[in-house]
Amino acid sequence: MGLSSRAIRATAWAVVAAGVAAPVVRKRVKAPPLVLQTVAFGAPLGLSVAMRRSRTRDVAVCCLQMWAYVSAYKAPHDDEAAQLARVHVDYPIAVDEALGLGQLPTVRLQRAFAIDGWRRLDKLLIWTHWVWFAVPHTALAFVLWRRYERFPRAAVLTYAVFDLGACLYWIVPTAPPWYAATVAGRRHAAGELEVRRMMAEYGEFFWKDGWGPLYSVFGGNPVAAMPSLHFATSLMAALLLAEIGPIGGTLGFGYTLTLGCALIYLGEHYAIDLIAGAALTLLVRRCEPLTGPLLRRFGACISALQARALEAA
Repeated sequence: MGLSSRAIRATAWAVVAAGVAAPVVRKRVKAPPLVLQTVAFGAPLGLSVAMRRSRTRDVAVCCLQMWAYVSAYKAPHDDEAAQLARVHVDYPIAVDEALGLGQLPTVRLQRAFAIDGWRRLDKLLIWTHWVWFAVPHTALAFVLWRRYERFPRAAVLTYAVFDLGACLYWIVPTAPPWYAATVAGRRHAAGELEVRRMMAEYGEFFWKDGWGPLYSVFGGNPVAAMPSLHFATSLMAALLLAEIGPIGGTLGFGYTLTLGCALIYLGEHYAIDLIAGAALTLLVRRCEPLTGPLLRRFGACISALQARALEAA
């Protein structure tokens, strides 16, 4: 084992360590957010060099990618005042009123179906929203189990949607319906926005004192709404499952459609957020023939670097 191999491997593990630490210290280190995020997203690459490929390593790489993504998702809200000075509130209202023929689809649905108390339909839609946190990763786990050779492509497509969406949250912070109604105080022709955040109401009812800590873990950026990554990543999961077989595809698309209805009905997203999320997913898929060769060359470089790092190891 030559010195160069040891040096490459040591550097790779240092990149991993720095990437894991960057999201933790981002509020305490005076460095440009772009620098810290670049360091965080370097961790999956570092691990790909430091370890031979296996299912265990693939799972670890995905975890590091999501660790970096969560930081990218939450970081814009670290300076709340600066973010809220840039937040867009009115344009999705105007678009959704046009889509709803003069009234927000969320308002139409809540007026038609929402009541005091919690019906089975409400609970079904709320839990459909909550289980989303596992859906994209469960789909990838299924690909990893059933079609190991397809996993790298599936992971790249899925996490491209996550990461591009996070970039848009930095560039165009946009308020969801519940935020516009309860915080921004925006009005439209019919008066104040009459939008309930039903998921939060039920969360306080169901989880009681545990709701606040639970939401603090999974929340973190109230104006990360455009595009809807809930819908975008679920649609990507459905498309990937459909490539494996009809049963998985049917389940995936069934979940995605149910989630779309839930997000609008519960006041979590505008319809235009879902349309933008679908467009993001389809754009990522559409660009695959163009980006695929470049990504394969990049992967070959990582593999060559890994081979050097693990010589005689």
